[in-house]
Amino acid sequence: MSDIPGLDGVLGVEHLEVSPDKVVVRFTITESHLQPFGIPHGGVYCAVHESTASTAGQVWLGTKGVVVGTNNSTDFLRQARLGDTITTTATPIHRGRGQQLWRVESHDEQGRLIAQGQVRLANLDREVPAEVIESLTRTPE
Repeated sequence: MSDIPGLDGVLGVEHLEVSPDKVVVRFTITESHLQPFGIPHGGVYCAVHESTASTAGQVWLGTKGVVVGTNNSTDFLRQARLGDTITTTATPIHRGRGQQLWRVESHDEQGRLIAQGQVRLANLDREVPAEVIESLTRTPE
């Protein structure tokens, strides 16, 4: 568990870098990330990819609206192991008035690509409290 609220906290995600142009997070594969066969569950990568892209997209959009995921395509390329630390990075492919598309990559400690994909976000016309944006961009102590 981390101090981040929601599923990211449950998964132990730690924010390393948060900006409108890139978000980098990290988490370590634990027993709770494994499927019954003892390997990391692909849904962990999907969830971390979507939340990382959503954080980046929301920071970029700011208080102009709320972002929501509309598509998540994640490919699993290499099996991580229990104890591996995974670093996930989201960078923009396209950012427009109504939607955004982010490339997301997850690498292990050796820099090997574990999972990669794209997350499409919709920009909804809803009010976002400034403190929400502030909480996303707050650097860890």
